[in-house]
Order: sequence, then structure tokens, then C-alpha cells
Amino acid sequence: MKRVGAHVSASGGVEMAPVNAFEIGAKAFALFTKNQRQWKSPPLTKKSIEIFKSNLIKYGFSPNHILPHDSYLINLGHPEEEGLAKSRDAFEDEMKRCELLDIPQLNFHPGSHLGKIDPEKSLLRIAESINIALDKTKGVTAVIENTAGQGTNLGYKFEHLAFIIHHVEDKSRVGVCLDTCHSFVAGYDLKSKKGYENTFNEFDRIVGIQYLKALHLNDAKKELGSKVDRHESIGKGTIGLDTFIWIMNDPRFDELPMILETPNEEIWAEEIKLLYSLVE
Repeated sequence: MKRVGAHVSASGGVEMAPVNAFEIGAKAFALFTKNQRQWKSPPLTKKSIEIFKSNLIKYGFSPNHILPHDSYLINLGHPEEEGLAKSRDAFEDEMKRCELLDIPQLNFHPGSHLGKIDPEKSLLRIAESINIALDKTKGVTAVIENTAGQGTNLGYKFEHLAFIIHHVEDKSRVGVCLDTCHSFVAGYDLKSKKGYENTFNEFDRIVGIQYLKALHLNDAKKELGSKVDRHESIGKGTIGLDTFIWIMNDPRFDELPMILETPNEEIWAEEIKLLYSLVE
């Protein structure tokens, strides 16, 4: 079964996310467990945690279909020691929040070398950052999101993802979330049927399909290989609807959280309905 949802608001507390997801007809969802634009946030309260868990049951969500996203401030490949330490502390906090909520995975952007260190050294720092966080937590998988390749961001090549995973000690607790927009603008052709098949075959060859834990479903505003991260509504961008037909009928993605991050949240319910209507 396909599990489509969106990155919903947790305004008013994490316990509101399952309610908001249910209201748009989602069968999976993403959320921020803290303010994503601040380094530090108050700890989750016992009451919030209890209501969150009861709301999952009430609205029919499995923890396996929830994909929290960490703060945009975090850079696990930071070239400077102070920024790296700050990022690692924040990432550990995010992992522990997932642990408290009994959510088994955390999605994150790998990091950036900022033009100050060799990209491979930054990739090693990302892997080391993951190892540190895994050592200090339990039961939560670190899910690396591929990037569009804007600026000095790493993780836009499958080889980057494979390199990081190779250097993670506990490979049972690391995985990948593939974003369709990011993949396309990074240069992976998802628009043609042949390109689609080649992309996922290449992912399997280089990274391993067993590491695929989630998808972000986004059309793109910019062209193939542009490395410009601009999401578009499903079927209205440069990728087009055919790709999402193939995804919705691809058994490799059954039971994975597939999360919309499209720009118009007012039509998320419509987009979820559209995606389910594509199942043959």
C-alpha cells in the first residue's frame, strides 16, 4: 500500500500534527518536532508526548509512516569546529525527541562544506556526526535526504550518499529519503520512462535500494540538472505527472512514507487525492 502525506504543521504542539495530517486525507506525514529556525527549543512535555501517541492511534497512523525533519540550521559537515559542535548537539537533540515520541526515523539534509574544506572531508564529518548521534540514542534511524546541489551543499550525487553510509558504523540505523525535485534538478532524469528506470537502478547499484526509507514527492520549477531547489505542485512543473504515475504504481515504494513538500499547502488534500487516483 502507498502511504502518501505531507509535511504538516505542528503549531500548538507536536500532538497537533496527526490531527492536521488526518484532515487532509494523509496516510503518512512529516513534521518538525521543534522550531526549525532556532537552535534551542523547550523540551517536549510529558503531556504533549502522551497526546501525540494517543492521536496516532486515534487517527490511524503508524510511527513507521512518520518522517520528522530536523532543523534547517544544522550542518553536520560544517568546516568549523564551533559550527560543527553546535550542529551535532542540535542533531542529537532532534534524535532524542524522536526517541521520546517513539518515531523510528529522522530525516535530515546531510550538510555543506561552505567552500572552506575539501568536500570529501566534509562528507567524512557528516558520517562521523551520524555515528556520534547513533551512539547516544537508540531505536531511531538517521535518514539522509538527497539535495539539489545548490551552492556548496553535499548529498546531490548518489555517490555522496553511498560514501556517507559506507562510513556509518551501524548500517541498520541509516537510510535515504529521495526527493523527486532534488533528484531531477541534480541531474537525474525522472521525466522519461527510461530515465526513471535508470535513476532507480543507479540508486540500487550505487547506494542499495534497501537503504531507501522514504520519498519526498515534489514537482520542480527548474530544469533537469539546474541544481536550483524550487518545488512545484504535482504535475504542474518540469517533471510532469507521468513520473508520479510510475511512482504510485511502483511496488518498491509500498509502505514507505511519501511526503509532499509542494508550495501550496491549501491544495495538499487535492494533491493526495490526485496521487491515489493514479494507482492502477
